[in-house]
Amino acid sequence: MEKIHFSRKQLGIPYALFLALFVVIPMLLILFYAFTATVDGKITFSFANFLNFFTSTAKLSTLLMSFTIAIISTAICLLIAYPIAYILARSRLKKKNVLLMLFILPMWINFVLRITALRELLDLIGLLGSQNYLNVIIGMVYDFLPFMILPLYTTLEKLDNSYLEAASDLGGNKLTVFTKVTFPLSMPGVVSGITMVFMPSMTNYVVSDTLSNFNITILGKLIDEYFTTYDNWHMGSMISIILLFIIFLSMLFSGGFKENKQETRGANLW
Repeated sequence: MEKIHFSRKQLGIPYALFLALFVVIPMLLILFYAFTATVDGKITFSFANFLNFFTSTAKLSTLLMSFTIAIISTAICLLIAYPIAYILARSRLKKKNVLLMLFILPMWINFVLRITALRELLDLIGLLGSQNYLNVIIGMVYDFLPFMILPLYTTLEKLDNSYLEAASDLGGNKLTVFTKVTFPLSMPGVVSGITMVFMPSMTNYVVSDTLSNFNITILGKLIDEYFTTYDNWHMGSMISIILLFIIFLSMLFSGGFKENKQETRGANLW
């Protein structure tokens, strides 16, 4: 039987169709609604949604609140995850992969079930309803901590020990070796972890709604309200575009730390 050969272009057709249907077309619709407004039943081009967002105290307060919660949650995740990832990656334990799996296992459980269980725990210890901001931050850290541990562990696991040995041979103590060699070389994992935690923390309104009894509104909740409650696709789309722009800046920043530059940096650090 004669074999059928497909070119790369032909193999890429299904992927291109998928991108067009589920990425490009939805993005064009969001852009269309973001920069239009309905006046007397007619859709006209307008920057009113953009101006409305940045002149509205309530929307800017929501953006600031989202940033604050995301920054605090990300910082706590980093402070907890880095020592864990460092100990697991640099230790000689034979079962360290099993230990790593213990931190990843919660992600296998349904997200809503985990947050509901955490809500019951907070209610049991008397925090639910009285410490809304604290509860939301606890929920964000609990939910996204594995996403900080994984990239840090992967980066630290791949560190070339020769750099660390060279730093020690040149007289560096453990603190100096860590601050001047280990931590700078682990920056790709740090940036990747921050990106994976910071942006979802701004939009995961299931956590904020469940753990604050709907008393805290973050950016993701605001988008949902404009699309569903207010039936205002124009403003909802504009907020989505602003959020996408923030994500773009975050990805642009993280793109500056590429793994293939690691050895060059390591050679110049000491």
